[in-house]
Amino acid sequence: MTSDTTQTDAVAAQMEKLRDTIVRARFVLFDFDGPVCRLYAGHAAEKVAGGLVEWLEQQGMHGLLTPEEREHPDPLVVLHAVDRRRPRSDLVAELEARFTEQELKAVDTAWPTAYADALIRTWTAVGARLAITTNNSPRTAARYLESRDLADCFVPHIYGRTRHLHHLKPDPNCLNRALHALGADPSKALMIGDAPSDLYAAERAGVPFLGYARNPDKEKLLRDAGAEHVVASLETVLEVLRALPSRP
Repeated sequence: MTSDTTQTDAVAAQMEKLRDTIVRARFVLFDFDGPVCRLYAGHAAEKVAGGLVEWLEQQGMHGLLTPEEREHPDPLVVLHAVDRRRPRSDLVAELEARFTEQELKAVDTAWPTAYADALIRTWTAVGARLAITTNNSPRTAARYLESRDLADCFVPHIYGRTRHLHHLKPDPNCLNRALHALGADPSKALMIGDAPSDLYAAERAGVPFLGYARNPDKEKLLRDAGAEHVVASLETVLEVLRALPSRP
């Protein structure tokens, strides 16, 4: 047997395992920013993070952040940092509210992830029940889904950020809330996410995981974190579903 044959067989076996993972899923938990859309495609996350840092400076709270945190492009890093140092404070509540306002503005210029709309509708059509489990505001996810006529595939099962920021992923809180509301056996669910924090939350909730990586850097992060199944396009998942009969 040649090395090429061995490699081909390994790829085929991996694809079959991926197919089985998709087919077994009766409950699908989608992360939002990434697998469903690129929320900050036209409203840069770096500018949102910078705006939060600037507001903190205006409140005289510049010293709450390290130099690295002040320069970080992810606004959630800023939010987490302030919450660690001022937990359950009015400052955190105001910062989170300002962050949510920026997320809601970003919806207007968000880009749908390729094949996501069709995948969501197809998975609903074959009988799966869907939920959003995200570190974004649930209001943000709901507004985007309404703009794409996808809300009926999820509502009321949108579980996102609350003021209890220690419950953000990798904590499994939003996944556990979704599983409980859906009455779902975790082993019959599937989490689709694009970050190691999604993988860790799924593992802690006992839910199988499928990684979505729109570029090689994201794939490496997921693989290094231990993700077994990673797809570069949701079309791969859609093709599996389109070969299935409708489920009752």
